[in-house]
Amino acid sequence: MNKRPEGMHAITPDFVVRDAAAAIVLYEKAFGAEVGMKMNAPGTNMIMHAEIMIGDSMLYLSDPAPGIERKAPEEGTLSSVAFYHYVDDVDAAYKRAVDAGMVGKNEPSDMFWGDRTAVVNDGFGGNWTLACHVRDVSAEEIDAAMAAFQNQAE
Repeated sequence: MNKRPEGMHAITPDFVVRDAAAAIVLYEKAFGAEVGMKMNAPGTNMIMHAEIMIGDSMLYLSDPAPGIERKAPEEGTLSSVAFYHYVDDVDAAYKRAVDAGMVGKNEPSDMFWGDRTAVVNDGFGGNWTLACHVRDVSAEEIDAAMAAFQNQAE
């Protein structure tokens, strides 16, 4: 018997959000998420545990629950967790996410470390960096770009 279920990675994000059902609908529209298991608390619509697949990665979601120490981010704030989501086409993924109802924070642009990225906020406390690797960059090039970035910031 495999110690890790088929298709699972060593680490799986487990995200508590207010209105997990609405978050799931948004992730389906924005990222093409596929819903696997979903368990509601008996006699309620509160999601105790849901499993959604985005690309090749699983994300667990639940609503806040009485007696559970993990809490959803306060409304209007971000959690300390952000997602770096590799996609095939950042520009198309950004448009799809914004069209689905996410808020664009950074439009697509090429980054010095070799990825093209864009950032969207899901309204449930999560920031999602959409990324696609567009060029290989040496460690020396990254160091030079970081130095130039720091010089601009000063």
